[in-house]
Amino acid sequence: MAAPSEQGRRPPPRRIRDLRLEARPALLSAADTAVWVSGLVLAVSSFTSWYSGHSVEGPTLSVTGWNSGTLGKIVLLIGAVVVCLAALRRVGLEFPAVAPEPLIVVALGALATAFVLIRLFSIPDSVVGTAGRSIGLWISLASAIAVIASGLLQAAEEL
Repeated sequence: MAAPSEQGRRPPPRRIRDLRLEARPALLSAADTAVWVSGLVLAVSSFTSWYSGHSVEGPTLSVTGWNSGTLGKIVLLIGAVVVCLAALRRVGLEFPAVAPEPLIVVALGALATAFVLIRLFSIPDSVVGTAGRSIGLWISLASAIAVIASGLLQAAEEL
């Protein structure tokens, strides 16, 4: 049996073949995988419990990152942007040399780390005295630091 190219079908143009090669999952490096995983964990951590304890009325109180204020929502947005950057890189988008993607990822990770640290040290007024820090806040901090580390790893792979 003849190959498809021998049966009258021509191979796709070179730029389409190159784009297909760039989008193959086997070509994802460890740093690229670390970027989107840490960004996804950062985004999802906004929906975990950042503060928990007992309220004045008696029932258990749990405040998610989303409900902790604007900073929790910004952490979600930063995580989503990091995942989008990883997806854009996966389909072959190259950023200019002035602002390479690893630099953007490290900056977003530093910003997320700063926002989570603000929430770590400054408990919202609505839960002061009734709730302490919960595991979700620590997950957010670890994933924000992981975004920085994966951006640095990505930069090291490009050198």
